[in-house]
Amino acid sequence: MPEDYIHIKLSEQRLRLWKAGKVVGSYPVSTARKGAGEEMGSEKTPRGWHRIRAMIGQGCEAGTVFVARRPTGECYTPALAEACPGRDWILTRILWLSGSEPGKNRLGSVDSMRRFIYIHGCPDCEPVGVPRSHGCIRMRDADVMDLFEQVNIGFSVLIEE
Repeated sequence: MPEDYIHIKLSEQRLRLWKAGKVVGSYPVSTARKGAGEEMGSEKTPRGWHRIRAMIGQGCEAGTVFVARRPTGECYTPALAEACPGRDWILTRILWLSGSEPGKNRLGSVDSMRRFIYIHGCPDCEPVGVPRSHGCIRMRDADVMDLFEQVNIGFSVLIEE
């Protein structure tokens, strides 16, 4: 086990940041409504070891809306949400994950990166602490901003039930 890593526990809906072998941050999250799973198109949260492949959103304001990992120029508001019902909001920061375990969460039909699995911000009106996402790990904007400042590309991430 590395001394520095992110540990996401699906059963607790919690993300813990470990540095130098100690928990330095603990945040509620929302993982997949459909549970754990690795298959492409499953809308499930993949398990196992991952790494942060890309960090997106540095310098963007809280509530910045992203589509295809690019800021749209919009900032989330209840009025925008009302105008765009059913939209899966990806806000503020994105930590794009890449699986580290070939055949489990990397390559082929189980590739987390090709599934676009992120740790990202979500609207404050969306619940965290309960499974509600389409496979990603959702966090409160303030929490994902805090986490973003403490990690880097290549940082290890363990997702387990």
